[in-house]
Amino acid sequence: MTCRLWSLQDFAQGVHSPPIKRGECMAIDTIATWHKLLATKDVGGLDALLADNAVFHSPVVHAPQVGKALTQRYLAAAFGVFGNASFRYVREVVGKSDAMLEFQVEIDAITVNGVDMIKWDGDGKITDFKVMIRPLKAINLIHQKMAATLQPMH
Repeated sequence: MTCRLWSLQDFAQGVHSPPIKRGECMAIDTIATWHKLLATKDVGGLDALLADNAVFHSPVVHAPQVGKALTQRYLAAAFGVFGNASFRYVREVVGKSDAMLEFQVEIDAITVNGVDMIKWDGDGKITDFKVMIRPLKAINLIHQKMAATLQPMH
């Protein structure tokens, strides 16, 4: 069976359910779509990228955040906290169904170094998103910023 990648551009052009021919499947180009959503801070686009059973692993919250709605909520908050002009991915290791993206960003004069570990299903939808951050003062800063961002959402 041959698969064609389904891009965020297809979605933006109104192709919400791409036509599938017999013997063909369509999958989202997960990492390219992630980069586009992050660059444009398109929180709404997360809905098409996340699987219903997505799980988010925060660097500061002990329990995994289970489900599409919670994962989307945490990622939307992260778009606001991390989304400044200094954010950039400095290294990417991408496999067939997972990726590790190392990032760097400066927030409040603190350099934050971290890794996004992303896993997706056969349709290209994210099923697992784990964030690791260093150094300790960056973790403390992100904890404070994310808590402030997520608090009004309760």
